[in-house]
Amino acid sequence: MAVVLAWLNARVVDPVMQVIQRGAEPKQLAFSAALGLTIGIFPICGTTVIIGGIVVAALGARCNAVTLMVLNLAATPLELSLIIPFLRLGEALTGSDPFPLTSDAFKMVITGHASKDVLLSIVHAMLGWLVAAPVVLAVLYTVFMPCFKYLVGRFGGIPSSPRTPMKVVLLCPNESESENGLGPLLVHGD
Repeated sequence: MAVVLAWLNARVVDPVMQVIQRGAEPKQLAFSAALGLTIGIFPICGTTVIIGGIVVAALGARCNAVTLMVLNLAATPLELSLIIPFLRLGEALTGSDPFPLTSDAFKMVITGHASKDVLLSIVHAMLGWLVAAPVVLAVLYTVFMPCFKYLVGRFGGIPSSPRTPMKVVLLCPNESESENGLGPLLVHGD
């Protein structure tokens, strides 16, 4: 268990904390994290990194690439555990017979006798993900938003976006303490 925690700390927590400390916005982080996990549970193994890269390129500055890709990759165990539920959801949506998950069916797949059934099951799993993805994205965003607000407020630096308003605070409010009457200024984000 200690090995898993050390891996999670080094590969997930530390990169996300570095992004937070650089001054990222909570909305962007919550959206990127939710999108990264949603893409990360896409039911075709090995494609999530490519899809994540395409999404990062398409969204540009509207998402945080590090957060999206880190959580995309961290979702791999969850991806593997959700392949069958997505398959069954897709089958239910189309009214198809369930793809048998038995040793005999596995032998047929290995020998090439069930290639049509395998392709159809992949399409069903993708359909199941496509229907579930908007709900998953909305729920994850709703859960992550207060978490990232707290984390950015506690550990964050000055926001890097010009859209975030900045406050100017006078450190020396008395005119006698400064030559120009303004005193030293401290600038920080909300």
